[in-house]
Amino acid sequence: MNNNEKELLAQYRTAGDLAVLGKLYAPYMSLLYGVCFKYLQDAERSQDAVMQIFEELIPKLRQHKVDAFKSWLYVYARNYCLMQLRKDKRIPHVDIDERLAETEIALLQPDENKWEEQDFDALESCMKTLNNEQETCVRLFYLEQMCYKDIADRTGYDLNKVKSAIQNGKRNLRICMESKNNGK
Repeated sequence: MNNNEKELLAQYRTAGDLAVLGKLYAPYMSLLYGVCFKYLQDAERSQDAVMQIFEELIPKLRQHKVDAFKSWLYVYARNYCLMQLRKDKRIPHVDIDERLAETEIALLQPDENKWEEQDFDALESCMKTLNNEQETCVRLFYLEQMCYKDIADRTGYDLNKVKSAIQNGKRNLRICMESKNNGK
């Protein structure tokens, strides 16, 4: 995130000026429209979603500290659209819970330091410490961006088992990566 975005976020958090939020949001409107259209498959609904997301950001950005605005906004928009589809009953059995969204946001927020090759090596090493179910589900969910239902269909695991494997796998990866980073 560039310094200008950081300044605008800080300024908005402090003052709550909608003009500042508008400056921050405007460059991403076409990107968000594309994300929304990908999920909603309807131009008018996608335009409405972009405006609704802006309205939802008004209180959220004053409550939550966001370090990587673009990544956070992308995940927020995607989850917003999935929730709309879920309300429409177009994608049954998809569970979008707050903790999952927060975890994804945390994973997408870049650290101040760029990842180096040894970080990726450590991640791959930590992936191998997961049990087979966790490793498979985490790879399919994050690397192939499959939804819970598709993972369940591909693996034959129960939907709740998929959710549990992803949640436990993420926790185990975080613990493993933290121990490797502390050992540097």
